Amino acid sequence: MSTVRAGESRGSGPVPIPAVFAHLVDDTTLLGPRTDVPPMAEVVREYLGARDGDYAGLLGQLVCPVSRLPELVTELARAAPPAPVGVALVVDTGLGAVPKALSLVLARGQLLTPWAVETAAPDDLDSTWLERVSEFVPEDVQAVIEPRRPLSGDTRAWLDAVRRVADQGASPKLRCGGPRPSDVPTPEQVADFLAAADTAPAGFTASLGLRNAVRRHDGATGATEHGLLNMVAAVARSLVGGDARAALDELDAAALVREVGALSDSSARAVRGLLSRCGCGSTEQTALELTRHGVL
Repeated sequence: MSTVRAGESRGSGPVPIPAVFAHLVDDTTLLGPRTDVPPMAEVVREYLGARDGDYAGLLGQLVCPVSRLPELVTELARAAPPAPVGVALVVDTGLGAVPKALSLVLARGQLLTPWAVETAAPDDLDSTWLERVSEFVPEDVQAVIEPRRPLSGDTRAWLDAVRRVADQGASPKLRCGGPRPSDVPTPEQVADFLAAADTAPAGFTASLGLRNAVRRHDGATGATEHGLLNMVAAVARSLVGGDARAALDELDAAALVREVGALSDSSARAVRGLLSRCGCGSTEQTALELTRHGVL
């Protein structure tokens, strides 16, 4: 497996990151329940520390709700980072707020660089709504759209919406977790999503629920969470017509490590062409999980 090296770091130096994981993991701390989210100053400090730390090569963008963007700008101005922070904006106040938010980001170019705008799709997603999104989001910023997956019943309309988003040139978003067990899609649903999102030019974004390296069941809560290694292996299999669902069901960590570790350079690039970003919460937690399993 090829590796890319992170930037300079304090301590013993940066850890080599396999190319398939390079800058894959976004910091989604700000998307947690408001009562659980640390103060903005702490989130900024932790992100900037991770960007300069041993696992910098794993770190992606900082994901921020539009409603909290002014607060983020204030704290970044205080921190005065040496280079702008890549930010993915999550629309939580309506599409009409996007132009003002992007204007604020672009006006503070020494602090922020806009990478993506993420929004949930309406139940009646159609071409008119998709065109409206494209009007709000500039061509050099990735539009990420989350079609609503039904918590039960037929998923054909959801998968059709995923295909429409991909055909429009936007990135479909797959929510992998949440406060309710039903927020976690089944392995079959994830495999179907991978097939539907295959034509997206910039790939798809996986959000939440990938905190663990390997699929895990919590006996106390009854919840099951997908694993990051499972997802990477499933994407790799899906691209060659393999059994993606079996990869998502796999509980053998060693088998997953071997499979992901055996990816060729071209296979790793293909995987990242489809799996563009994922939000796992804290990058440090993800790094520790991958290190524990011998991936890093």
